[in-house]
Order: sequence, then structure tokens, then C-alpha cells
Amino acid sequence: MNKIDISTWKRRAHFEFFSQFEEPYFGITWQVDMTLAKQHAKEQGVSLFIYYLHKSLEAAMAIENFKYRITPDNDVILLDTISASATLMRDNETFGFSYIPYDADITVFTKSVQSEVERIKNSDDLFPPINTDDVMHCSALPWMDFSSITHSRLFKAKDSVPKISYGQITDKSPGTFTMPVALYVHHGLIDGLHVSRYKDMFQQLLDGKE
Repeated sequence: MNKIDISTWKRRAHFEFFSQFEEPYFGITWQVDMTLAKQHAKEQGVSLFIYYLHKSLEAAMAIENFKYRITPDNDVILLDTISASATLMRDNETFGFSYIPYDADITVFTKSVQSEVERIKNSDDLFPPINTDDVMHCSALPWMDFSSITHSRLFKAKDSVPKISYGQITDKSPGTFTMPVALYVHHGLIDGLHVSRYKDMFQQLLDGKE
């Protein structure tokens, strides 16, 4: 983790401008092709949810802007690694927030997901024992093929964590599967250019192109 020198940072004007906003976030929704992802997940013996969650973190770490975070003191830091804070369902149809540390080995990552699933199923806690900003906020809505999404926001809190939502996987044409993805990011740190790069990188990783 490194602190950014805002005085010489090329994004200084953008950061200072958008940080004044009550709502500095913007969001984009698109469809990803899940056809090859389904095959790769099956070949690797992991759930499709874990597969695309893992790839979404890898895509974020490939783009520097997604690793920026704003501290409570209004400094900007550059993270080394991005983990997942995913919403995980309980049998009683409530959910808990998780902390799933990233690991390049998807087998290790899978064990972390499974551990958090068990913790949440056997707890009424909303928040995980580790609750930090070195994450992406991730949520799956596997029941809906949505075209847009909004988020609950506490404007008085300094929030700079990217938020990603995954929707229902559907067979749009014989043998071609798609899934809506909504990405919500702080405009002081991330622009449309970086979101488009994320979109392309996420698709490449889903397709198995490392």
C-alpha cells in the first residue's frame, strides 16, 4: 500500500472536484458473455459464482485506478491487492457481508469463499470480522436479468470502494450465455475510460485469456 502525493498527482483536479459531490459515484451496466466462463468453471471444478468473482477481482487489480482508495483523512492510497466483500445468502433469506481475501490460486480462494459461507450461515452478524476498504463490494442477483441498478448510500461516510453487481445468467441464443454486470465507481478516482478497460479485461479473463 502506497500513499499518493496528491499535490503532483495527475488526477488532483478531478479528485478535488468530484470529492465535493454528495454523490461522486457513477455507474455503468453491460452484458458479459459467460459461454466460455461456464466451460472453464466446470473444467476447474469450481462454482460459476466463485469463478466470475475471482476474475472480477483480477480485472480490478489489472487497472491501477481500481486500486485507489480515499482514507478518512482524505488522502489517497494505492492498494497492493483487492479482496472481495460479497453479500452471501442464508437459508432464512437474509444475507451477511463477507470478507474473502484474494488469492491467485482459485482453489485457495474457493476455500475462503466456502469458509465465509459457513460463517454467515451460522451467524446473525451483518458484518464480517474484517471490515476494511481493501475490497470490492460484490453482490449477485441471480434471479434478475437487469438493465440497471442503484445502491443504498450513506453520503456522510467517505466511500471510495468500487461496487459490482452480477445478474442472472441466461441463454440469449442457443449455446450463448450472457450475464448483466453493473459497476459503480467513484469519479474522483475512476473515469469511463478505466471502466471500459475493466469491461474488456473482465471479459478476457472470463474467456480464459490470462
